[in-house]
Amino acid sequence: MIAFVRVAGIKPGKQGAAMAFAKEVTAFLKQSYHLDLEVLRPVGGNPQRLAWSTRYADLAAFESITNKFLADPKYWELLNTASECFIPGSIRDDIWQTT
Repeated sequence: MIAFVRVAGIKPGKQGAAMAFAKEVTAFLKQSYHLDLEVLRPVGGNPQRLAWSTRYADLAAFESITNKFLADPKYWELLNTASECFIPGSIRDDIWQTT
């Protein structure tokens, strides 16, 4: 199983808008691609972050579904609405294999 986590830094004063976007993009991917994402907030450390997490059966499944939504203009339109919420260059993706 593959675990994917994306962490993004939130600009000061944009916590509410970033969380609203996180929930919106999560709902879009669930409805359009049946992708179960969780929105995560830190309990400790830097509070100006949020993350998304999901799991895939294997790397082929990860690649397949990622390619589908990356080719979707609606996905990019949605992402562009949140550009003012996040710190440029702060997004970090981690891909883990579960045991």
